[in-house]
Amino acid sequence: MASLLSRLAPLVITLRGSKRMFSSASRTLARVDKLQRKPASFEPPASLGAARSEFAGWPVYTVTPPGFTRTVVYLHGGCYVFEIDPVHWALIGKLAAEASVRVVVPIMPLAPIGVASAVLPQVADLVQSLEGDVSIVGDSSGGGMALAVAMTLRDREAAPLHHLVLISPWLDISGTDPRLAEIAPRDPWLAVPGTHAAGGLYRDVLGEGDWRVSPIHGSLEGLGPITMFSGTRDILNADAHRLLPLAAEAGVALDFHEGPGMIHNYPILPMPEGDTARAVIVAAVR
Repeated sequence: MASLLSRLAPLVITLRGSKRMFSSASRTLARVDKLQRKPASFEPPASLGAARSEFAGWPVYTVTPPGFTRTVVYLHGGCYVFEIDPVHWALIGKLAAEASVRVVVPIMPLAPIGVASAVLPQVADLVQSLEGDVSIVGDSSGGGMALAVAMTLRDREAAPLHHLVLISPWLDISGTDPRLAEIAPRDPWLAVPGTHAAGGLYRDVLGEGDWRVSPIHGSLEGLGPITMFSGTRDILNADAHRLLPLAAEAGVALDFHEGPGMIHNYPILPMPEGDTARAVIVAAVR
């Protein structure tokens, strides 16, 4: 049975106005324009003790627990246009503490300034610069980017990733999957018009079917193990189901966790179902 907090989460998200904003391309783009003029803070809470450095001119924060054994690169969601959020930082802190991993968090330039053709190879450069066993964890648009980065690294014949974790990943920015119309009325958070508009800013000159922005169209051959989460009240659940047969055909080990009745990004939200998902993530990257 779904927890009380998971049943309340759709109401909280609705009251925040997220669905209304995403239900209109013009409202989404107006929000992006406002944030371009007055950017949101990306600073981590002081309690994390994150060290700041730079890579490719971007701020990069690293949370390093004592005696860490592996490294995780965390790619945050936000439709490529919204900044990292306190709930992301909370998950980052839990990964560092509970999995004993160093967590590296690039603060990538947001679209329309940061576009796929420039951002994606630089994130791959960052991952490739790290020594030892490296995993990538990404949520929502960060999940789509994580898969595209893994494909980029494979094509470069770089060292294989330890693990790839995709949390409610956005794998196709086109918004054309027929299941979207079926799921959309139950999704309290996302809608196609706004997400499609945001995706257009990120893809810039690339086509919607280019694997660098819609990795569902890329080859999964040669990728390492993947753990993926998706809720059934999330329009991106359509993307997750499309990835399953592709992974099977490519011989990729994909551990899929579907949350019945769960909303977008439920693994990073403060609810019992999120706690269960986070335990799986910790085990995957440990």
